[in-house]
Amino acid sequence: MPVAGSRGRPYNRAISTAQKWATKLHTVVYRMSGGRIGGRMSNSPVLILLTTGRKSGNRISTPLFYLRDGDGYAVAASNGGSAGHPSWWLNLGADPLAAVEVDGSRIRVHAGELEGREKRRLWEGLVEMYPPYADYQKRTDRGIPVILLKPIS
Repeated sequence: MPVAGSRGRPYNRAISTAQKWATKLHTVVYRMSGGRIGGRMSNSPVLILLTTGRKSGNRISTPLFYLRDGDGYAVAASNGGSAGHPSWWLNLGADPLAAVEVDGSRIRVHAGELEGREKRRLWEGLVEMYPPYADYQKRTDRGIPVILLKPIS
C-alpha cells in the first residue's frame, strides 16, 4: 500500500526494493570494471561511498555523484528532495571516517559538512554538473547538505 512521502508523493515498498537492488547491481558492476562501467551517469562522475552503518555496524556501499574540489570530493545529501536525510549522511554523522572508491582506487576519507561561502560555491558546481539538484532543493524544506570527503593518510 502506498505511503505518502515528502510533499505527498506516493511511495511504496516495491519502488524502495527496486532502488536497493539497482544500487547493489550498480556497485557490483562499478567494482568489477574498476569504475569504467557505472563511473558516469547523466554526464556526472560517480564514486562509491563506503560508510559504517550507525545501527548495524555493517559496511554500506552507496554510489553518489561527486564534484572534485582539490584533492577532495564534494557530494550532495539530496535524497532526491525527500524530507529526510539519506542514510549514508546519517551514518557519516555517527562516524565521519569512511572510504571512497573512485578511478579504480579505494581512498580513506573524512567527511565534513560545508557551510557559508564554500557550501554555496560547491552547491553551484554540483547543480551545474547535475541540474536536477536544484529541483530536489525546491521539493524539500530542509537545506540539502553539501559534504566534502577529504582524503586522510
